[in-house]
Amino acid sequence: MSTQVAFLFPGQGSQSVGMGADVFTTSTAARQVFETVDEALGFPLSSLCFQGPEDKLRDTINAQPAIVTVSLALLAAFQEALSPHNFSWSFPLVPSFTAGHSVGENAALVASAAIDLKSAALLVRERGRLMHQEGLVCPGGMAAIIGMDAESLQAICQEATDQALAHYSADDRDQAVHPGLGKVIIANFNAPGQVVISGEEYALNVAIELAKKKGAKRVIPLSVSGAFHSPVMEPATLGLAQAIRSTPVQYAAIPLIGNIHASPLTDAQAIREELAQQIASPVQWISTIEFLASAGVTIFIEIGPGQALTGMVKRIIKGITTVNISSASDIEKAATMMREMGLVPEV
Repeated sequence: MSTQVAFLFPGQGSQSVGMGADVFTTSTAARQVFETVDEALGFPLSSLCFQGPEDKLRDTINAQPAIVTVSLALLAAFQEALSPHNFSWSFPLVPSFTAGHSVGENAALVASAAIDLKSAALLVRERGRLMHQEGLVCPGGMAAIIGMDAESLQAICQEATDQALAHYSADDRDQAVHPGLGKVIIANFNAPGQVVISGEEYALNVAIELAKKKGAKRVIPLSVSGAFHSPVMEPATLGLAQAIRSTPVQYAAIPLIGNIHASPLTDAQAIREELAQQIASPVQWISTIEFLASAGVTIFIEIGPGQALTGMVKRIIKGITTVNISSASDIEKAATMMREMGLVPEV
């Protein structure tokens, strides 16, 4: 088949109260996903997705498994719509690759058959807990910088880090040995002109002011509970690696394009390392999409709440097809499109 498809799964920030409620009602396969995760976690995550409250859903420990669960419920419903009596995560529409933005990588690994649904739900819940906890130990945050090139922003982050480290006395640094103290970096290379920085609170604030002075069109603080994908998260990688060691991880039947190096991963040990280190490493999303395009992918299907990744893909690569599946109404339209393109057999 000459046309290649990639499944993309969104990350934290895409959550919203009510997500997944429609597909829960209309799809048996989606309902089974929610029920499986509710049972695995021991509480009704589905109710939190459908009814909120919003502030509780936004909590990192809840938002991360919620986004992954809704994404996989939508995928299951989509494949069910394509072939009601014979479907799986990656059939009848077989992607050439999967990729996920930050926590979305966990949904991608389920779609690639590297991790089962229950294990993914438990792992993502622990991931969220560890990341939130590290945010309490070393307070920090993230901010989207619009309209500034990555090279200029790299220089700003370095200048802000130098200023912040100078701000903390040698005694402070000796007593507070946290590896993220006084540091800010580029955390997400999302799209040209759309970059996210992340770091310890003082350093981040310095970087934000520098970006404003040096020509950023907009600076948007993100509603997150810590400095994700920065050195602030380094201690959390140890706890996450321990959780991953007790998680069954298989060879990925469909290659995952990892966030850290934007290259294909199939080996179980390589996947384990990616998952552990990813939370303290920048998300190379521009390079991920460029790799997929260079590998021949022409159809990018974002599966999950929101449309953030679809917008990013359009800014990174021109002349490709994007499909967004974020609600029950999207599923039949996407299924019809796939059949008309000859990518799946007529039912």
